[in-house]
Amino acid sequence: MQKENLTFNDLPEMVVRLCKKIESLENVLKESLAKEPSAKENLHAPMTVEEVCSYLGISKSSFYYKAKHGGIPVIKQGKHLFVYRDELDKWLETGRKSQVPLSIEEEHEQILAATRRKAKPREL
Repeated sequence: MQKENLTFNDLPEMVVRLCKKIESLENVLKESLAKEPSAKENLHAPMTVEEVCSYLGISKSSFYYKAKHGGIPVIKQGKHLFVYRDELDKWLETGRKSQVPLSIEEEHEQILAATRRKAKPREL
């Protein structure tokens, strides 16, 4: 496409080529953006107790217990309790015991490292 010696007479032809390439790039970009899901929903939206219970799959009594003792991030507005979805997701993530499931070999190594061995008795 690129000529080594461009002259002033070649400029209109090159401009047309560049415009066509730019138009094709715009079309490809529009198609790829159309395939992507729409903008993410607002995750910092307050949820009611009922919504949180259905989201977590727990009963209301379990929710109230966890809110009081378990540390669910709750906001109290008058008589009503609200939980932000993104804070709830963060709370759920911190409750994990390990980030990635361990293989059998890694679990075995952790168990061996955690067990203490008795010292050999001294012989007199």
